[in-house]
Amino acid sequence: MELQMLLERINLYVFGWPLLIFVIAVGLICTLATRLIQIRYFSAMWKYTFGKSEAQSTSHAASDMTPLQAFINTLSTNLGNGSIAGMATALYSGGPGSAIWVVIIGLILMAVRYAEVFLSTYSAAHATHTNVRIGGPMLYLRRIPGGVYIAQLYALLCLIFGLIGGNAIQTNSISLSLNSTWAVPLWVCACLVFVFMLYVMFGGAARVVKVSDKLVPVKVILFFVSTFIVLAYHYQAIVPALKLMIHAAFSSRAVLGGIIGFSVQQAMRFGIFRSIMATESGLGTAAILFGSTGSTRPVKDGVMSMLSTFISTIVCFIVALCIVVSGVWNSGLTSTPLTIAAFNTVFGEWGGWLVSFLSVTFGAGVLVSYGYITREAWLSVTGGRGALLFTILYCVVAFLGALVKVDVVWASVDLVNAAMLIINLLGIVYLLPLIISQLGLFERKTN
Repeated sequence: MELQMLLERINLYVFGWPLLIFVIAVGLICTLATRLIQIRYFSAMWKYTFGKSEAQSTSHAASDMTPLQAFINTLSTNLGNGSIAGMATALYSGGPGSAIWVVIIGLILMAVRYAEVFLSTYSAAHATHTNVRIGGPMLYLRRIPGGVYIAQLYALLCLIFGLIGGNAIQTNSISLSLNSTWAVPLWVCACLVFVFMLYVMFGGAARVVKVSDKLVPVKVILFFVSTFIVLAYHYQAIVPALKLMIHAAFSSRAVLGGIIGFSVQQAMRFGIFRSIMATESGLGTAAILFGSTGSTRPVKDGVMSMLSTFISTIVCFIVALCIVVSGVWNSGLTSTPLTIAAFNTVFGEWGGWLVSFLSVTFGAGVLVSYGYITREAWLSVTGGRGALLFTILYCVVAFLGALVKVDVVWASVDLVNAAMLIINLLGIVYLLPLIISQLGLFERKTN
């Protein structure tokens, strides 16, 4: 308990204004350097993602996934349990105006997402050695001074985060949801998760991609249908709610709350850090996924990856809107119980069931996609060795995460996240001239 309190105090210091200002500054720099790429290419990102054969036919035959599948897995990691509970925490901390700041920060971070995915795909396509196992920061960080060591440090941090934040914490949320809503014993939850992950992980990258392809549409459709019903039921309150959000967004209390509550996939306790982690833009995880595609179109991949940041931002805003229109935002509840209270105004006692099911599907999606991300980090750290050992380790961690309390590791993993974020963003800033020059070259060729 003392260790947990110590870690929480450290987190409150680490995730204070300096880190927040640094992240937003990098986002603004990327936005200005690319001449508002998230606005200029807003329609193009939809075309590059869903256009006929655009995202499917540009991968190398030996790659693990196509750019479209990389996008789906990126979206899967972005839409975690933080989307359900994070915005509730934001509203509890800063009122309805917090949601407006979520959108503002999310739009800024779209440029960061472009930068990291571009660097990953570009570096993989221009690698000088023949055995490129992975992409992402582990590859493009080698371009900066001291890059070999920095890239390995990032890979180690990513491995730790993947096992804890992408695995144990997700299975813990899944088991708690099943236990609290349907009284499923924790040991049964642990066994179910273990068997599920054995099936996924022993199928290799192909099965991870296949499962994500099926999970993501289910959870996205279920989310938008259920929230649409909530908004339709309270349709008369939508306009007043939007006015309230906009009016409250610029009060000092709302500004604080918006920073604290942008939300993330795991636990929304440390708001400033969690505001960035909702989309994982700048963390480098999306870059790892896109770097494994073998794609030779880095600019287009960077543009299409921005859509995942945009969608996760919209999901956070819709959750906030549902809570505000239902009139429960000032009930004193926070986190998942506040989201459940909003759904209960429409679905009655079934609201808790629905939110719990969303929590399970969202957590499962993150768990599966991080199986691939963490595997790539492991292979980078070990030089490509021990793939079978990692598969077993990942499944065992999933089993244990469903059984034990993760409060201490939850607090400690935030420090790992902060380190990953700082390292990756510094690399992006250093490589910004490359990002600018290649974007200019692409635009001259296409115009």
